[in-house]
Amino acid sequence: MHSSFNPEAGVKASFLRPIPVQDRWCVHSYYTVSPYAPDGSGRLLIAGGDLAGGTGEALVLDAERRVIDRFGRTPLHSGFYHTGLWQTWSPDGQYVYYQSGSLERPRIVRRHLRSGEELAIDGDMEGAPPLGEPLISGLMGMLYAAGYGYGRFQPALAPVPFLHRREHGLFRYAFEPKQAALALSVADVLDRHPERARILESERELQRRLGFEEGLTLMCYCVRWSPGGGRLLFYFGNHCVNSGRGEPRLAYIFTADRELRDVRLAIDLSYERSGVHWSWHPDGERLVGYGPDPADPTRMCLAEVRYDGSGYRKISEHHSGGHPSVSPADRNLLVTDESGIPGTVLFIDVRTGGVIRRLSLPRVFGDTEPRGRNRYRVCHHPVFSPDGRKLLVNTLPGDLAAVCEVDVAEALA
Repeated sequence: MHSSFNPEAGVKASFLRPIPVQDRWCVHSYYTVSPYAPDGSGRLLIAGGDLAGGTGEALVLDAERRVIDRFGRTPLHSGFYHTGLWQTWSPDGQYVYYQSGSLERPRIVRRHLRSGEELAIDGDMEGAPPLGEPLISGLMGMLYAAGYGYGRFQPALAPVPFLHRREHGLFRYAFEPKQAALALSVADVLDRHPERARILESERELQRRLGFEEGLTLMCYCVRWSPGGGRLLFYFGNHCVNSGRGEPRLAYIFTADRELRDVRLAIDLSYERSGVHWSWHPDGERLVGYGPDPADPTRMCLAEVRYDGSGYRKISEHHSGGHPSVSPADRNLLVTDESGIPGTVLFIDVRTGGVIRRLSLPRVFGDTEPRGRNRYRVCHHPVFSPDGRKLLVNTLPGDLAAVCEVDVAEALA
């Protein structure tokens, strides 16, 4: 078993602060969602799973990392082990949004922390936006139904049949007044897609093999908000489909304004083009992620591009396909992660593209890594605090996952 938090053999990791919660399997939401309270209170928002009871809940920790509130108990499913309940602070830190229900029948809940009052609405979310409501999201159940997380094609899990393309896509949600409406359908995106003809030809090829009642598992998913909340990006296609269907890899990254009017194709990662895990640069103008190396498109590299698709350039040779983000305090500092046993969190100098520090941290329980999303593995998902001084990382030092806080300056000293 891998239980040490030491980043290097023989080195005392004084800059690491593990934050275990008794009898709970814990993760933060995602590397694109800040778990740090926006009001400067020092509070931390994570999710904890009761493995024996089969339920998950949201947990609020104080500045000393003691649990001061817990709520939102809901049945565990595969997605919890990756992103918890997608728990997210409201902009003023008075509310928490979290995911409830199931993949087939998802619910979004908004909780007022002081009173405990909760409002719920049918829908899905991947984190609430930095400017608050309305929330915009695809239906995560579509992704899991196609093969993500479980590794199996399970169309019965889809909240909406895949081929009902005018009934799913990006939804807009609000609580006061209550709103839950489809804002941009998969059919809308496909109709205006610059590669529409090629996509439809791929669908005809699939139908010739599987039957004309079948089709590509197209969807809109992975909504990620810019730091200021003025823009979002989303994926169109499905790059995680079960390989047994023989679908081509389709992953187009679009950006849009909050009203979903100014929709632009920023990155094409489809067919033979590799790339993954794109999110926003702190400047709100650029995206950062893994994409084709300009010198050799068959290889992957760390890259950036403007939200309108211009200015694509290579940042680093690094090609793990991890979860990269740039420090909000130092635009020359990028952090990402690598899988493996143990896993690795890396600090990269954007000016040179070189790795300046590696931290080895446990992420698998056992000697082999099981497939899918489950209790025996985590993704590190490193996420900066808003001031850039801390980094929160998921770890699995034993049978219970725990978040771990990294002091960035000390780690780089």
